[in-house]
Amino acid sequence: MGKLIVLEGLDGTGKSTQLALLKAALPDAAFTEFPHYERNTGAVISEYLAGDYPEENPKTSACAASLFYAVDRYKSLKLDDWAGQLRCGRTVISGRYTTSNAIYQTAKLSQNQWEDYISWLYDLEYDKLGLPKPDLVLYLEMPLDISQKMLDERYRYENHGKKDVHEADGAYLSKCAESARYLAKRDGWRVINCADDGKPRTKQDIHREILKLIESQK
Repeated sequence: MGKLIVLEGLDGTGKSTQLALLKAALPDAAFTEFPHYERNTGAVISEYLAGDYPEENPKTSACAASLFYAVDRYKSLKLDDWAGQLRCGRTVISGRYTTSNAIYQTAKLSQNQWEDYISWLYDLEYDKLGLPKPDLVLYLEMPLDISQKMLDERYRYENHGKKDVHEADGAYLSKCAESARYLAKRDGWRVINCADDGKPRTKQDIHREILKLIESQK
């Protein structure tokens, strides 16, 4: 069995850039990325992110949204080659994973509900659906003011300048940052600080740190 490594982080932290650098640096690794917006499982996620599903009850919303993303991963597990590559001993690097559900849905709940939800989610995805557990989670941590500037710059050219309902909600993203710190400590994620003295580190500097952590898994 190979190693499953997850690259995680809030929106605007540079995950796509780092994945591209890793693909160039690690030609022997396999890659996947979630969610798959181009599939029918991704269509309901797009509707959810557009605000088509009112979220009056946080607990219900957290569980329902978790199912949208979990089904997308389950379909990928059955149809895509990355799972087979993992079984054959190849390293697989995933952009987002179950860890994203944990961050974004936990943030909807009061803190006294976090552990119950996390236990439910991990049982759903790892036990009930049989998704492989990550061997290493690399969490890109960027101050929210910097990540929001990066998002603003991106959306000048993408998606007609429109953020999804989560990206546009600063208070919610702040809660996501809090839940991510909790999960990183709880589950032993490796946190990569993407800024130094209030300024973003260079993409190559961050890339070198990521590579070093990946190499430590061999």
